[in-house]
Amino acid sequence: MIGTKKKMKNKWVSAGCVCAALIGICSLLTGCSVDTVPVSDTQISYDGQAASDTSDNNSDNSSADSTLLSEDVCIVPQKSNTATDAAITADAALLIDDSRHKVLYAQNVYGTEYPASVSKIATALMAIKYANPDDTVTISNNASHITEYGARLCGFQEGDKISMKDLLYCMLIYSGNDASVAIAEHISGSEAEFASKMNKELVALGASGTHFVNSHGLHDDNHYTTAYDLYLIFHELLKYDDFREIIQCTKYTATWENAQGKKQSLEIVSSDPYLTGSKQPPKGLTAIGGKSGATVKAGGCLIMYFQDKKKRDYISIILKADSSYGAYTQMNHLLEYVKRGK
Repeated sequence: MIGTKKKMKNKWVSAGCVCAALIGICSLLTGCSVDTVPVSDTQISYDGQAASDTSDNNSDNSSADSTLLSEDVCIVPQKSNTATDAAITADAALLIDDSRHKVLYAQNVYGTEYPASVSKIATALMAIKYANPDDTVTISNNASHITEYGARLCGFQEGDKISMKDLLYCMLIYSGNDASVAIAEHISGSEAEFASKMNKELVALGASGTHFVNSHGLHDDNHYTTAYDLYLIFHELLKYDDFREIIQCTKYTATWENAQGKKQSLEIVSSDPYLTGSKQPPKGLTAIGGKSGATVKAGGCLIMYFQDKKKRDYISIILKADSSYGAYTQMNHLLEYVKRGK
């Protein structure tokens, strides 16, 4: 296993990656803040309510009622999940001060939503935990023949051989769906087996409102999650230095060999307006990186990681905005709540 939290840095990151922020910013991520209300010695259920440690709590482990969260995550009580703001028209929105475990805005965060390509953060977690960046992955017929209209593809051909590291960059920066399938098949042999393993991994994090059937987020009625579950997944990923560095990249060159041994390459340029500079977060905040996604049924979806001038960490989520543009516009409005939370 590679990518061990905090101790095995930069296993995945290429020296050729151009980042939007100084790598040193990321090294200051600290986890629990000392002024956080502690939740140790108290079991916390999925809905944010304290759960007594009694023997009659014998429901299935995948149910929301019995899923217990770790001590280092922010809890969103149901009573704090009713925020309304006329400027935020998305189905769900969540803003968390992740350094101090403070909920700054929570709107329908336990409601079921389609996540589109934001799903890829879960695939990234699996890749970082269960694959080696130097693994050579052979592209299958299945990965090279995604035919869904509008699916973003890197253009891999059957028999291509590429490193797991380059696949992860292709998936997170370029949002290549073929890269996602290749990662899944390499880890578990098939997408179905990968989805099953991934769902179990997510339940272990407390993300019991999530059920994924693929590695990329192309629409399936049985592929869904919640804003709070996405927070839990992203929060876990931010414990890995490599992930935080990858999502900062604005430009990367992926290379591989085709079945005949001929070298191929793909120049990847980030389309994240926060990283390209075409959109600025509210004053005092720096965008580190994140993942966007959009389908007709999912609408515009976005999860982002920001830091303020004191290096405090914020995770912000918008699900089912009216468009991709609307997701970024509403996120900027959501971030104004950082000032109110100080």
